[in-house]
Amino acid sequence: MSGESHETIPQLELESVIGFNGRVPTGLNVHPDGEHLVYPLGCTIIIQALRNRKQEFLHGHTNNVSYVTVSRSGQYIASGQVTFMGFKADIIIWDYSKREIHARLTLHKAKVEALAFSPNDLYLVSLGGQDDGSVVVWNVAKGEAVCGSPASAPSAGNCLTVKFSNNNDAVFITAGNSTLRVWDLDLPNRKIHPTECQTGQLKRIVTCLEVSDDDSFFFCGTSSGDILTVNLKTKLLNSCAPQKKKFSLGVTALKTLKTGDMLVGSGDGVVSLCKGTPFKVIKKVELVGGVTSISLRGQGHQFFTGSDAAQIYRFNYTDFKEELVGTCHNEAVHDISFPFGTSELFATCSKNDIRVWHTDTCKELLRITVPNMTCHAVEFMQDGKSIISAWNDGKIRVFTPESGKLIYAINNAHSMGVTAIAATSDCKKIISGGGEGQVRVWEIGKGFQRLIEAMKEHKSSVSCIKVKRNNTECVTASSDGTCIIWDLVRFVRNHMVLSNTLFRCVCYHTEEFQIITSGSDRKIGYWEVFDGSPIRELEGSLSGSINGMDISPDGTHFVTGGDDKLVKMWGYNEGEVTHVGIGHSGSITRIKVCPNARSIISISADGAILRWKYPLLS
Repeated sequence: MSGESHETIPQLELESVIGFNGRVPTGLNVHPDGEHLVYPLGCTIIIQALRNRKQEFLHGHTNNVSYVTVSRSGQYIASGQVTFMGFKADIIIWDYSKREIHARLTLHKAKVEALAFSPNDLYLVSLGGQDDGSVVVWNVAKGEAVCGSPASAPSAGNCLTVKFSNNNDAVFITAGNSTLRVWDLDLPNRKIHPTECQTGQLKRIVTCLEVSDDDSFFFCGTSSGDILTVNLKTKLLNSCAPQKKKFSLGVTALKTLKTGDMLVGSGDGVVSLCKGTPFKVIKKVELVGGVTSISLRGQGHQFFTGSDAAQIYRFNYTDFKEELVGTCHNEAVHDISFPFGTSELFATCSKNDIRVWHTDTCKELLRITVPNMTCHAVEFMQDGKSIISAWNDGKIRVFTPESGKLIYAINNAHSMGVTAIAATSDCKKIISGGGEGQVRVWEIGKGFQRLIEAMKEHKSSVSCIKVKRNNTECVTASSDGTCIIWDLVRFVRNHMVLSNTLFRCVCYHTEEFQIITSGSDRKIGYWEVFDGSPIRELEGSLSGSINGMDISPDGTHFVTGGDDKLVKMWGYNEGEVTHVGIGHSGSITRIKVCPNARSIISISADGAILRWKYPLLS
């Protein structure tokens, strides 16, 4: 069944996405209608309404989006992607009103570095990455190339950014590592002519460009933390400022305002409002993560900034105070957990933090941060009084779910990091698995945590632990090719399941007489709990391992997700795919059906959290 084309299988409805790739330069754009944000996540472009946060998705790229820009009229969105060495990277021009592809432009190799629309939407200019090094002008209406040229002189470095003039459809600027050029488009001869801008002794890497409203000057933000002002008519350097207090970690985003002032975003996360060409800072605000995009709404009475820590902020110009409007993980998400018996919240964990989310609104309710550590697994205790978590420094940390305060930590729980964790339903024991393959049972009481037993059978890291409802038995999956069913009363092995695979996930059936397993061999195995004998095997996926799996509360269906980036829903008894969810752009790491069977939540290696509508509402 998994070999059938996905067109014939009903698709899961995607309800919402929590995610934003903040590392894309100028990735966050406010659409000129003033009502929508346009931003990338993986290989998807998300259009989000500012009023009701309703999202729409543009699917079409085959790999991660590297640049997004919106035309001045708002009619078109252009996006470029990265791809593998030796392949061509696509640029897609989207028709905004129809939410569909207007043209697909293929010329650049490996990566599209930057894009810019001309002021009247006639042309799009694109810049290839360092393996391509060319600049190409495209006719937007026809969707074909007008002309192209190498972007920088052979002696100069790579071009990093491009910008059209504000009033002339035939003049644009490219800049990068020791290169700064103004280009004139000669349409009758289909040529572009560059003019080098003389900067004298100054050697700079330009990271962003901004042109003044009347096209008299343009400004270049540099990685050294200063801003070059260049005359667009004479192509001569006018000034380089500030001389003393430079912007820390480089200038990463620039926006001119109607007042003549300038908004400057820097790599240390500071957004500054600067006056005049000496760029004297009047007001500044510090954000989390380096600023990668600043986008004005309307005339600039309000503006939005995006940071590389995947945070979206809204500012009002008058009071210049930041308001966090969107946030998500900026590293791979490793695990997801619902509290017992409720679907209103869920917790996810990643590098540096655990976050608790509200399911319906996708708002972040709590963030628990442990700097420079990676959380591999997270679980709510059944009494709802604590969140237990497994960390790569070998500690089990337990937090309160309301305030996120650390209640206690078990140090040196495992020698090679804690990789999996589960708790018994009476909240008196924690079972943990480590990178060295041990399964350890801890007794938890008021003011003490005691190791009861360490069970040494697995030869490699434990990837998943599930406990039976009556707390007498648990099953652990490991990447050594075994799943072991343990007796939690005598602390011995009851049965072992062997397979030629790296097991990634295991689930008890609701009635707990069977387990299903999956892993890197792409097969879903059904096994008898009573004696560990195999019942049947399904082909779970055509490519890539299956990393996550969960059974619906009534036991009639289960969901899987893995490296093929597809969410699949299966009938448990039929063993056939009933629905497919297409939307992830990174490998799916874990997947869960919420306890009231309203939605399915899947998490992926690109930091995205996707919520799907559960199709078979009972």
